[in-house]
Amino acid sequence: MTQVQSPPVDTPAADQRRHSGRLPSLTAARWWAACAVFAAHALILLPAYPFQKTELFRRIHQDFVPMQFGAAGVTFFFVLSGFIIYWSAGRGGSALGFYRRRVLKIYPTHLIAAAVFILAASVPLHRVVVWLPNLLLVHNWVPKWSTVGGLNVPSWSLCSEMLFYLSFPLLLPLVRRIPAARLLWWIAGLLVFVLALHAAYLIAFDGPTAIGNVFAPRLVDGDVSPHAELHAARIWFEQPDIPVLRSYWFSYNFPLSRLPEFYVGVLTARMVIENRWRNTRLTLPVLAVALSYLATWVVPVDFKMSATEVGPMAALIATMAVRDQRGPSARTPSRPMVWLGEISYAFYLIQFPIMVLVTRFLIGGHRFGLWGWLGCAGLCLLGSIVAAAAIYQLADLPLMRRFARPRARTSAGST
Repeated sequence: MTQVQSPPVDTPAADQRRHSGRLPSLTAARWWAACAVFAAHALILLPAYPFQKTELFRRIHQDFVPMQFGAAGVTFFFVLSGFIIYWSAGRGGSALGFYRRRVLKIYPTHLIAAAVFILAASVPLHRVVVWLPNLLLVHNWVPKWSTVGGLNVPSWSLCSEMLFYLSFPLLLPLVRRIPAARLLWWIAGLLVFVLALHAAYLIAFDGPTAIGNVFAPRLVDGDVSPHAELHAARIWFEQPDIPVLRSYWFSYNFPLSRLPEFYVGVLTARMVIENRWRNTRLTLPVLAVALSYLATWVVPVDFKMSATEVGPMAALIATMAVRDQRGPSARTPSRPMVWLGEISYAFYLIQFPIMVLVTRFLIGGHRFGLWGWLGCAGLCLLGSIVAAAAIYQLADLPLMRRFARPRARTSAGST
């Protein structure tokens, strides 16, 4: 008998231009995006006092590494996610198989990082609202900081990723129907939609409207470092409700608001596969990314965290992919850089739990200046790399190899 399968997610013949599955430059670039997130978090989430209360700190986090620096890394990940998902779709398989692979890729590492955080921060387990929505990756749909920031802070972005993956097999037929000659117009339309959406949020909901870099750590009294940053402190977990600024939550955290970024990546992948993006020079894409990032200094918060950078990120990703497909070159990233890119997902998730551990056992109760903070940040960086490598080698790789693809099942009557 013939085995019944769910609808396929492989691409049609028109999309199956020969292309190598390897994209080493993009894999390595994931590491730099994760490092941008780490740098922003190390400034904001490592409570090294009195350094965080100095004018030097204010200048660093407002003028050199503001919060949108890390947010740019998240935007890169969202666009890259759409690109890679479509790039890999031509390998065939069913929709159920696609969902299984995505769940296996996302959840085990997420649960490990969450478990480390729960132990490191002594999260009160009787407060189910704090940890259960986070473990299920539905917490970012609730506009309350007590839920959105209830556990491992970086995991908020996984709620958006899960929406991306859920939608992909459903919207893929529509993506395929777009004429190849109009792909660029569709991408432009999505980018205009993103800007209009953020403008609507700015007008309709409460939130900051100034253009200044307003993000700062939540400080407590005194010049002695606390044993926990507020997001990992017991007082945070015990709050019944911590309201959010609606315009900020809708523009940055709300998963539906980030969905267009994923599909910009999807359509960009189609352009590369169908040879409609041929640029191999990085100069213009890198300049566009730099200018879009500088623009975050002169726009309100609703636009700072992603809206201005989606298009330039897509152009950069497309160019790097084309360069990878043109064959080896002197600028191909080294194997260590590719390896760092491979562990970047685990690194992204484990960084904050490692910071919580370092704060609890090394920073708390002491005083630190700039060099002390740099030393603590360096220790967190090294610890996060080691922990990420262990998670990747001992959990992610074995699980994907064992369960990502269904076993071939045979019987005397099968065909």
